[in-house]
Amino acid sequence: MASAGLGNDEVIDQFLLMLTVSRGRAVTTIDSYANDLRGLSEAYPDLLSISSRDLETYFAGLRSAGRSAATVARSMSATRGLFQYLLDEGYVAVDPTNSLPVSTRGRSLPKALPESAFDILISSITGSDALSQRDRLLLEFLYGTGCRVSEMTETNVHDVDLDEDLIRVTGKGSKQRLVPVGRHLRTALEVYIDGGSRTSLLRGKRTARLLLNAHGEPLGRHGVNEILHRRALAAGLDTKGVHAHAFRHSCATHMIAHGADIRVVQELLGHSSIATTQRYTGVALATLRDAYGNAHPRASGVA
Repeated sequence: MASAGLGNDEVIDQFLLMLTVSRGRAVTTIDSYANDLRGLSEAYPDLLSISSRDLETYFAGLRSAGRSAATVARSMSATRGLFQYLLDEGYVAVDPTNSLPVSTRGRSLPKALPESAFDILISSITGSDALSQRDRLLLEFLYGTGCRVSEMTETNVHDVDLDEDLIRVTGKGSKQRLVPVGRHLRTALEVYIDGGSRTSLLRGKRTARLLLNAHGEPLGRHGVNEILHRRALAAGLDTKGVHAHAFRHSCATHMIAHGADIRVVQELLGHSSIATTQRYTGVALATLRDAYGNAHPRASGVA
């Protein structure tokens, strides 16, 4: 077995480096795993000698502290990955995670917003100033492409090809794909880029990022969700379900509901597995059942 003279920080850093370099995991995944493993490290100063009972106690403590099922499941996943790595590298002789129960994290259906919500949001942005044009583009981009918020915020101006009506986005594992530009998104891009809104927001600064904040700097994830919350509030919508990821869910759900092939939606969203995309068929079917029950004269059971 390899030398066990490693401290917790070095153990965790080596594992995260492996995930980044060898497996191409997304930055957001790495950050989440880092936070999960730092918490475990604080509870147990010597991870290389941790036992199965220690881990059972630790995760039971997370549940007792009110951590969500999703958070505990992710922490378990990070811990399993860490000890599989340590076992493969010879730092431990036994994997203490083997006795942990398999996570029963719920596979809840994605929450899609009603199609009418997007019409309301867009129509509520009436200004012609640069920030209004940016916000209109932001909404059209998220809903029109189904991109992850990080994919949108990291898009550069030169990634937009209006001659071919395509945008090049970089997804998980630095994998690039092309997404089509629809009519409404194209109009928003032309107004924002060619109409001078982006130049106005730049304020003389130099950045290739497409979406900018009011200070001429690249717009981040937090800024996007703040804008969505503010716009939803101004439009009189329930702000609880209006966040960037809901637009991605809604794009996929609405496309499938309107007859799009699941493989097309998989490619659009950049899912590596068709099983991930198949979750949206459940949402579409649920919507279909509701519509059928409400509209068909022989569906309600009323004589």
